[in-house]
Amino acid sequence: MTVATIVQAVTMGLRQELTRDKSVVVLGEDVGLNGGVFRATEGLQKEFGPDRVIDTPLAELGIIGSSIGMAVNGMKPVAEIQFSGFAYAAFDQLLSHAGRIRMRSRGRYSCPMVLRTPYGGGIRALELHCESGEAIFAHVPGIKMVIPSNPYDTKGLLAAAIRDPDPVIFYEPMRIYRAVKQDIPENDYIVPIGKANVLQEGDDVTLVVWGAMVKTCQDVIEKLNNKYSVELIDLRTINPYDAETVINSVKKTGRCVIAHEAIRTCGFAAELIAAINEKALLSLEAPVVRVTSPDVPFPMARLENYYLPDVNRILKGIDKVMSF
Repeated sequence: MTVATIVQAVTMGLRQELTRDKSVVVLGEDVGLNGGVFRATEGLQKEFGPDRVIDTPLAELGIIGSSIGMAVNGMKPVAEIQFSGFAYAAFDQLLSHAGRIRMRSRGRYSCPMVLRTPYGGGIRALELHCESGEAIFAHVPGIKMVIPSNPYDTKGLLAAAIRDPDPVIFYEPMRIYRAVKQDIPENDYIVPIGKANVLQEGDDVTLVVWGAMVKTCQDVIEKLNNKYSVELIDLRTINPYDAETVINSVKKTGRCVIAHEAIRTCGFAAELIAAINEKALLSLEAPVVRVTSPDVPFPMARLENYYLPDVNRILKGIDKVMSF
């Protein structure tokens, strides 16, 4: 076992898959010599060589387009986009090609590529650095969307994503890159894509979150001090998501709060609420409550604390659903 942070778990997962499978390559801006903007690929080029850990030009469209070409021709590229907002420049490649190639070729080709990118706010960065676009990518057929919240899941989900035969967007919560430490195995393992994790069982209210919001909600539960019995679910995978675990929990508790960093309108909470209404409506004791960011672009540093869901806002959401 090794005590590791999330960013160290990324390095471990990449090293594991580069060692295991010679068709895996890592590419992106500064991923080689500098080890990436957050040092997630530090030392990998020295270990595996510049032909497998590849420094690219400053061109997201080229990085993703090249990765699709590699994937269709039998390689397994892991592309790093330095910040999630920069991936929008390559959205046409992802939507029109990566997500469609299996259907377009009637199964003759697949696109086993991973797009790794840090996401989310709380680090006082500039515009397009703190986007939470998981619902945008989840809306693209043929693309999977994964967001870990801790080191163990990071390594295991990244390995599963690299081995997956289809394209996977792998969002890494940079606000907690080094804020969470955990014992993780040094040996080969995966965490299955599409399976949520019930971090804490409870009877009064279901709290559904992912990414950096998991740590925030663990602080919420601590502050509640047993006022309510909270069932905390880390969704882990946005597409495909584990509807069964969420529905079964809501049927048990009768109440649900969903918190995410993305804006409210068409955020992924809306999809979860639709599923709950379709499959657990008669179990609800109160309307499902969303705690989200407002429907405006991510602000500059001075306003971050007002924009992002925090402990107090989530507590108010829980009190609202419990007092209905």
